[in-house]
Amino acid sequence: MNSSDEKNENGARAKSGVVAIIGRPSAGKSTFLNSVCKQNVSIVSPMPQTTRNSIRGIVNEAQGQIVFIDTPGYHQSEKKLNLKLQENAKSALDGCDAVLYLIDASRAPGEEEKLTSDLLKKFSQKIVVAINKVDLTNADSQKAAEFAKSEFPEIPENRIVKISAKKSSGLDAALAAIFEILPEGEKLYPEDFYTDQEVGFRISEIIRGEAINRLEQEIPHAIYVEIADMEFKNDGKKLWVRAFLCVERESQKGIVIGKGAAMIKTIRLESLKKLGEIFDYKIDLDLSVKVDKNWRQRDKALGKILG
Repeated sequence: MNSSDEKNENGARAKSGVVAIIGRPSAGKSTFLNSVCKQNVSIVSPMPQTTRNSIRGIVNEAQGQIVFIDTPGYHQSEKKLNLKLQENAKSALDGCDAVLYLIDASRAPGEEEKLTSDLLKKFSQKIVVAINKVDLTNADSQKAAEFAKSEFPEIPENRIVKISAKKSSGLDAALAAIFEILPEGEKLYPEDFYTDQEVGFRISEIIRGEAINRLEQEIPHAIYVEIADMEFKNDGKKLWVRAFLCVERESQKGIVIGKGAAMIKTIRLESLKKLGEIFDYKIDLDLSVKVDKNWRQRDKALGKILG
C-alpha cells in the first residue's frame, strides 16, 4: 500500500511521524512519555538529569502513529557528561517531524528556559508547547503561556496546551495538536509496539531507575549500569543477566551495596518486579557493584554509555 493511501478508522488519511520532546531538566518529559504510552518506557525520578539517552515511545491513535523521543533535560553546563547530554537532546531535533516543548508551570521562566526556547526558535513551524504541572498549587500556567507566546508569537492558540502529565490530563489536546503537524504516511512501527528499546538497554534502565530512586546526593549521577552478559535458558523461558552497577569511587561502592548488602538486594528485587511486568519470560538477575574510576570525565566511557 502506498503511504499516501493508508487511512485511519475514520476514513481519513493516516498520519505518522517522529516527535522530539524537549524541555528543561525535571519538566516532566519522561512522565509525559510514560503517560501517553500507558507503559513505563522512561525512568521517572525527582533527580534532575535522569534521562541520559534518547528514549523512543510509540503512541497509536485513530489519527495514526506518533514516535516520541524523550531527551535529556536541556540546560547550561560545561561538565563533560552534561555537554554530552546536550548533544543528545540537540541530535533528536534533526529530522524530526514535530517538536513537543514542555514548560514546567511550577517554575518561573528564567535563563535556562530562555536557553531552551532559543534552541527551538528555528523549529517554530512545527512546535507544540505543552505547559505541564498545571495541577500543582504553585503552578502559574498564565505566566508560562505568556512566555511561550512571547518566544513563539507565530504559534496558533491551539498549539499551546495546558497539561498534567502526572495526572494524564490535557494529553488528548496535546496529541491532537501534534497530529495536525505530522505528515500523512504509514506507521513506522507495528501497532502493538510501545517502544523500540533493545532488551539489554531496557533492563539496564530499570536497574538504574531503581538505584537512583533509593540513593541520595551525588551517588545517582555517578551511576551507570553495565550489562556484562545475557543468555536465554530453558528453551527461551528464562533470560539470565549479569549486570554491574558502576560507580566512580570506592567510597560510593559501599553505599550502593549497603549494610549487610541490604541496598543492592533491594535494588535487585525491585528491578526484578518491574522486569516481570514488562517481559513475558522470567529474568534471572545477577547484580553486583564495581568501580569505574572517574568515568564521567572520560570521553571513551561517555561515548559507550551515552551513545
